[in-house]
Amino acid sequence: MSQPTRDVPGGHDGRGPRGIRVVIADDHQMYRQGMAIVVELDGVARVVGQASTGDEAVETCLRLHPDVVLMDVRMPGVGGIDACRRLHSLEPDIRILMLTMSDDEGDLFEAIKAGASGYLLKDLPGEEVSEAIRRVHDGQAIIPPGMAATLLQEFSRLAQEEPAGADDSAHLTEREVEVLRLVARGLANREIADELGIAENTVKNHVRNILEKLHIHSRVEAAVYAHRQRLMPTDE
Repeated sequence: MSQPTRDVPGGHDGRGPRGIRVVIADDHQMYRQGMAIVVELDGVARVVGQASTGDEAVETCLRLHPDVVLMDVRMPGVGGIDACRRLHSLEPDIRILMLTMSDDEGDLFEAIKAGASGYLLKDLPGEEVSEAIRRVHDGQAIIPPGMAATLLQEFSRLAQEEPAGADDSAHLTEREVEVLRLVARGLANREIADELGIAENTVKNHVRNILEKLHIHSRVEAAVYAHRQRLMPTDE
C-alpha cells in the first residue's frame, strides 16, 4: 500500500497553503526526503504525497490529484515509464517529470511517448529542479538541452516512417490551430493566453482537445506534428 505522507516534511496531507502540489515517486527513501526539502525550499511548491513504486505512485496520484509528479524512471515492479503511461491516461492534467541518473536517450523518448511533460537528471542543482516544476506546471516541456535535438530527430524519423494518411489537423478548429502553432514555438499556457487574449484555462482545454484529436500524448509530439504538417507560418 502507498504511504503518501510517510516522510513528507511538515506532515503535509494535501490541505493547507496554496502552491504547486507535488508527489515524489522514488524507491529510495533518503532521496525522497532530500527532494521534498528541495521542492519546498522556496515556498512555491509543496509535497502532498510520496510513493516508492510505480503502482503506489499511480494510486497516490489518483487519490491526491497533485499538479506535478516527480517520477523515478527505475522503480521495483511497475517502472516509472509504465506508471507515467497509466497515470497520463487516467489523469491527463497531471504534469509528470521523469527523474533519472542516466541521460539514456531511449528512456527520454519512451517517457515523452508515455505522456511525460519533462525529463530531469537527478544530479541537477535544487534551484533548477524548482524552476523545472514551475515551468512544467505552467505548461512547458522540460527537456535537457543536449537531448532536445535528438528527441526531435527521433520523432521526425518515426513520422517519416508512418504510412501516409489523412491530415488530422483538418479536424482542428481555427483557434486550435492557432494554439498548436504557439505550442510548437515553445510558449507556455500563460504566454499563449496572453498572445491570444483568452483565459489560461481556455488554453488548457484547447491543448487537451488538440492532443485528443491528433492522437498524441505530449506537447513535444504536438510541436513535431505542427512542423511535419507545415502548419507554422514560415513553413519551417
